[in-house]
This record gives sequence, C-alpha cells and structure tokens, in this order.
Amino acid sequence: MTAPKPCTFCAIVAGEVPATRVLEDDGFVAFLDARPLFPGHTLVVPRDHVEVLTDLPGPDVGPLFERVQALAGAMEAGLGAQGSFVALNNRVSQSVPHLHVHVVPRTKGDGLRGFFWPRQRYASDEEAEEVAGRLRSALAAG
Repeated sequence: MTAPKPCTFCAIVAGEVPATRVLEDDGFVAFLDARPLFPGHTLVVPRDHVEVLTDLPGPDVGPLFERVQALAGAMEAGLGAQGSFVALNNRVSQSVPHLHVHVVPRTKGDGLRGFFWPRQRYASDEEAEEVAGRLRSALAAG
C-alpha cells in the first residue's frame, strides 16, 4: 500500500513550497500559476484541502468567488487586460486534486481560442428538455 501523494497546493498554502502569492486571507490564497497561459494567470484556492467544488461548504462559495471577482478586476486595472477567462475543473482535467479557480487575463487577439473542447448542438428540443429535466430532478433531490 502506498501513501497518498501530498497535495501541492496544501504545501503552497502552508509555505512549504514556494509560490508567488497575489492575495491571501484567512480562507483563501491566490498565487501565480507556475505555467501561465499569460503573465498574471492566477490560481485561487481555499486554505483547507477541498478537492472539488461540490465539496466546498456552501458558506465558502460566495467568498471564493468574491476573490475571483476581485482578481478579474485587478487584471484589468493592474495589467491592462481587456477582460479575463475564469475556469474551474472538477476531477476531469483537474491537474491538482485541490479546488482551484484559474483567473487568466485576456486581451483581444491574444491567441487563446475560446473553449478547449469541441461543442455540439442537441439533436432536438426534446433531447434538450430531457437533459434539463434530469438536471432539475437532481437539483430537487438535493
């Protein structure tokens, strides 16, 4: 039996692994991504180890996105970005299993091409309604 791999982001939060911090408070830490899409690409993480968004306690969701919102504004004011790209992966494509939100400065013509996956239409309005109904049922079940 092997020991679980230590969490890189928990080590950054604890100060055991160096990172260039942009924002920190009692609940969250934001630091520059080590492999940024563009200069200023920042990750916002909860101090407590939380793997995915659905594990984050409800009262912490608003404060997390308040930090994300503040960083998006700081990228425009401080870096001259025209906007930002905000992304969060849950399990699939999540490079570190610790909840993190990417906040990436954007400028028209920067070369980032929309979403990174192919998009498709629903086959029919009925299919769309069936999918929406399944989601509504799951939401109602809590």
